[in-house]
Amino acid sequence: MNPIWQTASAQGPRAVNADAVAAYADPATQQVVFALADGVGDASGAAHAARLAATAAAHTPAAEGPVQALLAAQEAVRADPSAGDCVLVVALPFDGGYRVGWVGDARAYVWTGAGLTQVTKDHTLAQYFRDHGQPPAPRMEHVVTTSVRTAGATEFGRAEISSPAGLLLTSDGVHKTLSLATMAELLRRPANSAEALTGAAIAAGGSDNATALFVECPPAVADVSTIPFHAAA
Repeated sequence: MNPIWQTASAQGPRAVNADAVAAYADPATQQVVFALADGVGDASGAAHAARLAATAAAHTPAAEGPVQALLAAQEAVRADPSAGDCVLVVALPFDGGYRVGWVGDARAYVWTGAGLTQVTKDHTLAQYFRDHGQPPAPRMEHVVTTSVRTAGATEFGRAEISSPAGLLLTSDGVHKTLSLATMAELLRRPANSAEALTGAAIAAGGSDNATALFVECPPAVADVSTIPFHAAA
């Protein structure tokens, strides 16, 4: 059975909406791959990179896995001289769960119907400092250590959601503006959850584009395991 999903994006005070989402159902398997990209910067080249990356990642056959999806996105961005750079998260279905891959600070969460659990770990300077026991400066939250254009395959983040559950992908305009508790509360409401998240982020004073992609599924407890990544210097 195909998943039920929804997406929404709000430009906010930026000159350009440089976020992009993509979903593609393989005609042979009907498996749907989901991707969300966030362009680096507030310019048309950033938006173009996000669209290229999300589309290429979503069109990767699920069986090939997240590394191949990220490499496909990278190839698409590097091949177009008019493209800037972006961060990206992609979720590919397998055996009732998802394999997730990411670069930068786009995120994926598991939704159980009761709460959210973050699957990804930000590739940011702030997270690098936290991992090394040092308090980061606030501006470090927005400095990414990997991106679609620059990351090597060994720097890609990977995780698995090995039980059926809902899936939420967000750009940082959502998850760095709203608390985890607020996001979960909005998902519980019987409305367009993706639109509720992006609208709430802008209403709360968010200064970035805000984009969410929400994949519904019957509530279940998900078994989440994360594979460590190497942060770029």
